[in-house]
Amino acid sequence: MLASVDACVARICGRAGPALRVAAPLGLGKPNVLLNAVYRRVAGDASLRLDLFTALSLARPQPASDLERRFVEPFLERHFGADYPDLLYVAAQKAGTLPANVRIHEFYMQSGAMLGVESAQRDYASMNYTHVARDLVDRGVNVIVQLIAAREEAGRIRYSLACNPDVTADLLERMHAAGAPRPYVVGVVHPDLPFVGNEAEVEAGFFDALLFDQANRHTLFALPRANIDPVEYAIGLHASALVRDGGTLQVGIGALSDALVHALLLRQRDNAAYRTALAAIGAQVGEGTPAARLGSLDGFATGLYGASEMVMDGFMHLARAGILRRRVYDDHALEQALEDGSIDDVLHAHAADALYACGALGPFIDKAELARLIRFGLLPEGTQLGFTALQLPDGGSLPLDLGNADARTQWNRALAGRTLREGYYLRGAFYLGSKEFYAWLRGLDGADFDGLSMTRVSDINQLYGGRESLDALQRRDARFFNTCMMATLLGAATSDALENGQVVSGVGGQYNFVAMAHALAGGRSILLLRATREHRGRTESNILWNYGHTTIPRHLRDIYVTEYGSADLRGKSDEDCILAMLAIADARFQDGLVAQAKAAGKLRHDFEIPPAWRGNTGKNIASALRQGELASQFPAFPFGSDFSPAELRLLPALARLKALSASKPKLAFFLLKSYLRPSRVADGEPLMARLNLNHPTTFAGKLTRRLVLAALAG
Repeated sequence: MLASVDACVARICGRAGPALRVAAPLGLGKPNVLLNAVYRRVAGDASLRLDLFTALSLARPQPASDLERRFVEPFLERHFGADYPDLLYVAAQKAGTLPANVRIHEFYMQSGAMLGVESAQRDYASMNYTHVARDLVDRGVNVIVQLIAAREEAGRIRYSLACNPDVTADLLERMHAAGAPRPYVVGVVHPDLPFVGNEAEVEAGFFDALLFDQANRHTLFALPRANIDPVEYAIGLHASALVRDGGTLQVGIGALSDALVHALLLRQRDNAAYRTALAAIGAQVGEGTPAARLGSLDGFATGLYGASEMVMDGFMHLARAGILRRRVYDDHALEQALEDGSIDDVLHAHAADALYACGALGPFIDKAELARLIRFGLLPEGTQLGFTALQLPDGGSLPLDLGNADARTQWNRALAGRTLREGYYLRGAFYLGSKEFYAWLRGLDGADFDGLSMTRVSDINQLYGGRESLDALQRRDARFFNTCMMATLLGAATSDALENGQVVSGVGGQYNFVAMAHALAGGRSILLLRATREHRGRTESNILWNYGHTTIPRHLRDIYVTEYGSADLRGKSDEDCILAMLAIADARFQDGLVAQAKAAGKLRHDFEIPPAWRGNTGKNIASALRQGELASQFPAFPFGSDFSPAELRLLPALARLKALSASKPKLAFFLLKSYLRPSRVADGEPLMARLNLNHPTTFAGKLTRRLVLAALAG
């Protein structure tokens, strides 16, 4: 064990030599304090070299203007605290001051954070999440550093990879199998990191060094809870109708995922309001539609199982609501019996007969079978294997041979009412979320704690590793929801980069889940996107005829969802795909898209856009969800907010000004109006004080004050 960061850096340099090839987890699992110390050590010594292999280097948002700075800086200080250690290499990359002896290789970037940053763009490594461990073997990694959780119980310290069991174990095993030297593995204990058991728990011997230093007890990176606008709500509503009760759910992060979760909660809690909302946005749910064929509008009687690369706030909300409750068991026979309906989690009065008939029990109980039955709760702890019978802890006995009806009658009585154990309601590869989410994780206990398992990305993101048939059973009726930036009429998706090669984020696990959806019976890949975007003061379509970069090729096309509905493309002809995508495109761009499709000979020349599609406008969506009783069902912050009341009042005004600033003529006209008709805002002075604009002395400050007041006045 090491007690100081400096001692750990010295140990790392002593073990790795002058060429440090360091691997660190994505997201929350980075030990920022230690990484910063290593970076400073290498940056100050030209004889050393650092190659860091990682992903998703989280950084606090940096304001792009004086007005943003006035709003953001006080919020960031309150939300992250004064002690949060920003990653030094991220700041150096953005400033263009990364030393020549330091290279940062990421396979996934914080969305949009590194656009135009040359070193980050050059050293980006495009790979699927599940292939990271394989590909790092050839890079000669000699150090692994990871933030971990610890828990002391009965005088013993337990350790957990907690937020990031995703790649570490796979990498170590692959390097061993390849005959490569074992990296120096450092576990950095963070006292506040939520502890997760099951597959994330490891022994102390897993690490070569354990660092206990209070310098690492900083505020954890927590994502501020986001707002959701009407367009995003509409996308969530359409998507939620594709989810089948008793199925499996994978979701990512962001406003679209939050909107989906909110819609699922509404579907369960107030089904009448849910159906009214679907009707209001014109959702097609009748016979033959994707919703009717693949999903449901009813509440959740059986519940869902979560199998997601990322575990985030949405799963917390679904678990609290009793939606995320279907448990899966790592036993093929039991899982098959559950899928067939032979048994339930609580065993019925004829469970032994049912389990025997489907091959999940007996025909003869030996030592291995007894251990299995105790493990999954069919028999109580303390049951002993005798020569002729099982001896139960209460003094009773059960026959070893279940081949006759009388024996099974005894077993029926013994099993009736017992609850299966070691079932998981949620599995993921890494977690990241809000402060509320971390508090929820810390508070899990009993069956709720036991039912959450963080595991390897090689398991959760694909179907391989020797348990494909079990995974397929567990992930029945899977709905893999991911987001993309753009889609083509022929079904290709752009999710990670622009056509000039600039990387926005990364492929991550998106390809894995798309491919898995095609491999699973009943599985579907569902890509969510807004139909339009604002770019430099102009509205542009996110549904295009073609685009110069593809993340998901059209031969893997499945389902797309925009605010205007769902397009099921699987197995359809090119023309049928075009028609389905046109139906969920914004009305302003349909004519141009039709002309391009016809010019390419992919759409019949006598086709005319149906009148109903002309109603695909954002204005109609906003109007539908803001009228009457529906308005209260779709608040801006459905899951609470990290902003103060004053900040919540300022946000819409600042968003309006940001949109106006994309067009200098529009901003100038808005400013002129503010001079001609000065704005009076109730309680305006406290809001100006929040931005430090209550008594501006400079011309720029006075101008900014006038603009904000005008934007507040509407």
